[in-house]
Amino acid sequence: MAPQPVVRSRQMEKTINGIPTQVVCTEFSNYIFIVLTQYGKIGTLVSITPDTRSGDISATLPMFTTKVLLGKDEPLTHVYAKNVTTFVSQESGHRPVLLGLSLKDNSAETMKTVKDMIKGCQVW
Repeated sequence: MAPQPVVRSRQMEKTINGIPTQVVCTEFSNYIFIVLTQYGKIGTLVSITPDTRSGDISATLPMFTTKVLLGKDEPLTHVYAKNVTTFVSQESGHRPVLLGLSLKDNSAETMKTVKDMIKGCQVW
């Protein structure tokens, strides 16, 4: 019987609007690490963590906090990070997500395709 890998990882590449786009999803015991790139590098590193506030109306729908750890801290980065990774945290038992984001094209069409790519690389 072959031993199971300690860290599970999957990757996918697809051309979106003429731009090669790579997604790598890696599962660690306490985090899901996703690299989403059109430049071939990690880029801006963002931490997305679920907020657990008891007694709040939104208790059934957790809120998420984003924090740029490395790179440009711009409002659009936070919006994009939450949009493409919230479902990952929810599906993985509310684990935090670490996202490496490096995109040339931030269009809505790209966002939808990228989310589908992440679902295709599911390791959680």
